[in-house]
Parts: sequence; structure tokens; C-alpha cells
Amino acid sequence: MNGRQEQKPTEIIHDLINKVDQLLDSIKQNLYENERLLGQSQQEVDKLSKKNASITAELQKIQSNTESFSRHELRLGYEAALEAQQRLYLMSGKVERIQSEIQHLRVQLGWLESFRTMLDELNEGIASSGRGLRPGEGIEMIIQAQEGERQRLSRQMHDGPAQALSNFILQTEIAMRLFDIDSAKAKEELESLRLSATQAFQKVRDFIFELRPMMLDDLGLAPTVKRYVDAMQSFPGTSVQLTLTGMERRLEPYLEVMIFRAIQELLGNAIRHSQASDIRIHLDLGDMIVKVTVDDNGKGFDPEILKERTNMGLKIIRDRVEMLGGDFQLNTRTGEGTRVSFMIPLREVPEVA
Repeated sequence: MNGRQEQKPTEIIHDLINKVDQLLDSIKQNLYENERLLGQSQQEVDKLSKKNASITAELQKIQSNTESFSRHELRLGYEAALEAQQRLYLMSGKVERIQSEIQHLRVQLGWLESFRTMLDELNEGIASSGRGLRPGEGIEMIIQAQEGERQRLSRQMHDGPAQALSNFILQTEIAMRLFDIDSAKAKEELESLRLSATQAFQKVRDFIFELRPMMLDDLGLAPTVKRYVDAMQSFPGTSVQLTLTGMERRLEPYLEVMIFRAIQELLGNAIRHSQASDIRIHLDLGDMIVKVTVDDNGKGFDPEILKERTNMGLKIIRDRVEMLGGDFQLNTRTGEGTRVSFMIPLREVPEVA
């Protein structure tokens, strides 16, 4: 005996499938518990909102007729209003944290469900073709894809919500110091803070859309890509044109996620890295294949870099396309723009009797 016997490719995949199924069960249970907790917390927020409105109305009456109340009664009224606002603020924060956790769990669930389907397809492909799989190859590709996605999200968090929260803290400190010195200036600072909060809220909504657009689950790939392209039009000096051909229809969930993420990555690369001013996207929903082409007039790059760096978004897209039996093409040169296209074959979905 020469130690432990090396696992066959199908055995490796079966082990992965079992582990993924266990994770799926755990995430679904966690998601169920958080959704139940969210319902309870939202009810508490509604109660506190009504109570806060009632106390605020009572305080307004006191303020309009201060001569009828003692200083002690006035102080109690203000303290009650402040306490109600603080409780509402804390509970609202709890609701937001639960919502964020639910969103995070749904993203994980989507990734795992997509990966679970891909494992089934890979297993079928190996069984039919006899192709071997290097031990650990599948896990390596998954880790690279996950790390690439984490890096992208961390950059967006740092440049968006994290930066906005830092500004909020600074503006709040300024307003607090001004209250005892210049109430009018403090009011101006609070108004500026309110405007900043509104803008940050919109950025957070855009971030959530990029993280896991609900449209993708509800309406499918084509409407979500349209919405995303429209949002990217806000970048100054950039023109993005989308062409849709074929029949708009729902695809299997893992395909919709994979294709949307690929378009998201390619469009982001063209705008942020290639500094392109003209970007053209073609999404063709054919009967047997889905084809995506993204052309830009940016500064391009040396394609040899893909051989040196394993965490690049383009390499991750190529790996995913090839895992699904598709074809990936890259045409670029430094200073001459970039053209990326990929094709993914569609499986025939059996009709339900």
C-alpha cells in the first residue's frame, strides 16, 4: 500500500456536492431565522414610530403653550421625546443590520446554488467524455472566483458607503460643537448632513443593486442588464450602448447570475481601468447559445498579463465560461481598445408534464 489512494475526479465532485448541500441547508435555515426576526423587529419599529409621532405631537403642543407648563414638565417632555427617538433609532438600526444580513445570505445562497448546478454539469461532462480533473482544480477555481468578487466588493465599500459614513461622523461632530456657539450655523450643517445622507442612501441602493440585484431574480437577465447599463450612463464622458437580440426570456438562474456578473465586470473594466469613452454591449439570447460581446475604445492592455495574474476578472470570466462548455475570446492591444466576447451553450430544459 502506498498510503491513501488518490480520489477519482467523480469522487472529488461528489464530495464537493455533499459539502455544498450541507452549506445550502445551513444558509437556508439561517435565512429563515433572520427573515422571522426581521418581521418581529419591523413590527416593533412600527409601534415605536407611532409612539414617537404621538410624543412629538404632544411636545409640539407644549412648545406652543409653554407658559402653561412648569420647567420640570417641559424637561420631562423633551426627555420623553429624546428617549423615544433614541429607541426608534436603535431599533431601526437593528432592522437595517438584519436586512443587510439577509441580503448577504441571499448572495451566498445564489452563489452556492449556481455552483451546485455547475458541479452537476461538470460531473455529467466528465461522465460523458472521460475527461480527467486535476485534484483540487475545481476548488482552486472557486476560491479564485470568490476572492476576485470579494476584492471588487471591498473596493466599492471603501469608495462608497465607508467613505460616506466617515463624512457623516465628521459633519455630526461639527454640528454638535456649533450648537452652543451658533445655532443657525449648526442648522445649516445639519441640512448639509441631511443632503449628504440622501446622496449616500442612493449610493448604498446602487451598491446593493450591484451586490445582488433583486431584478435578476424577479425579471431576469435582459431587464437587469438594461437597468445596469442605464445606471452606468451617469459616468461623465462615457457613452454606453446596449443591443439586445434574440428572444428575451428567463434562463436558468446560475446562467443569469454568471452572465450578469461577467457584463458587470467587463463594463466596469472599460470605464474604470480602460478609461473608455465609447462602450458597446451586444447580448444575443439565441435558441441554443447566449453570446455576449463588449467593445470599448479605451487604452487596452497586454493580453499576456492574463498568464501572470490569476485573480483578474477576465481570467475568472474565462474560467467560468469554459467550465460551462463555452468559448471565450479576447482581442486587445495597448492603446487600441478591447473587445471581449464569450459564448455559452444552453441546455434544453425538459418540459414539465
